[in-house]
Amino acid sequence: MAGARPEAAAVSKTTPTPHGAGGRPPGPAAAEQAVTGELLELALGYVYSAALHTAARFAIADHLADGPRTADELAEAAQVDGPYLYRLLRFLATKGVFREDEEGRFHLTPLAEPLRTHAERSLRDYIMVRGEAVFWESAGHLHEAVRTGTTAFEHLYGVPFYDHVAADADLGKAFNSSMAAFSETLSNDVAEAFDFSDAKSVVDVGGGRGGLLRAVLRRNAHMTGTLFDLPSVVAGHVLDLPELVGRWSAQGGDFFTSVPAGADVYLLKHVLASWPDEECVRILRTCRRAMPAHGRLLAVNAMIPAGNEPHPGKTIDMLMMTVLNGKGRTRAEYEALLTAGGFTVVRVLEPSPHASVMEAVPAD
Repeated sequence: MAGARPEAAAVSKTTPTPHGAGGRPPGPAAAEQAVTGELLELALGYVYSAALHTAARFAIADHLADGPRTADELAEAAQVDGPYLYRLLRFLATKGVFREDEEGRFHLTPLAEPLRTHAERSLRDYIMVRGEAVFWESAGHLHEAVRTGTTAFEHLYGVPFYDHVAADADLGKAFNSSMAAFSETLSNDVAEAFDFSDAKSVVDVGGGRGGLLRAVLRRNAHMTGTLFDLPSVVAGHVLDLPELVGRWSAQGGDFFTSVPAGADVYLLKHVLASWPDEECVRILRTCRRAMPAHGRLLAVNAMIPAGNEPHPGKTIDMLMMTVLNGKGRTRAEYEALLTAGGFTVVRVLEPSPHASVMEAVPAD
């Protein structure tokens, strides 16, 4: 410490001040201030979402890929206002998204890395879409969902979310890209967690653009697979890779009606969480009718644990209340759905809090 006597510095290192600054224990006022501060931070959580969305929209992380830059340099690259961008980045840096050094340059951090478009586990598309009006407005009407027991989105727009997305080509494309980005972060974990060695064929039901199917096929060269989803969704598949030539097909359809028959394994990743119980049972029964006796179903979802700790399943449950008619569920609730759909759960794998893998076989 500049100007301090050596002996004073030595004392300060070896003799901690009791109870913090001034030697006084924190009193009730300090505790109350801490509680107030935390509650206010929670109340302003939407500002963090807006800041992340803005950084993603203007590709700030991409502009930092080659090294640190000042806010003015970033503003010129992104064609935005320098002083406002600085304030945004300074704010995000308080949560470890970007870091400002002593020279006023901003750096990528581990939290900022997934904001890069071409990061290995990029979440830029996901964060971009979650900043669109359909999500903001629905979240702003969460109180209506709680009051009426119906999804906030339908209260605002008058139609189910997926019908709205199907009618808006631009939103549909962006939403499917966002879900693919989210799934990409989990697909490898799921593909590595389950042993597919005794399976020859797999159907990815409601598989979006095929990120999970791609991960499974790349790790299991002996397998073939079918991507099954709405025709408009599978049209944007990501399966056209040299190592997968001749081993996959993409089929459009409605999983409430039928799915491709005769496969050894059926995948349902983050499908059941998006629908109410009745529709989930319909999907499961459709899969059960298509499966051979030796078939297996892998239902992948974030399962809500007991207790008060944070968990992705609890967050997803709030998203379901605002936008979709689905819900987050506990292990017991998912097991009840699978039983009603004609399955018996044989084990559960936990490769990620976002993706518990429930393995089920056809019930006798």
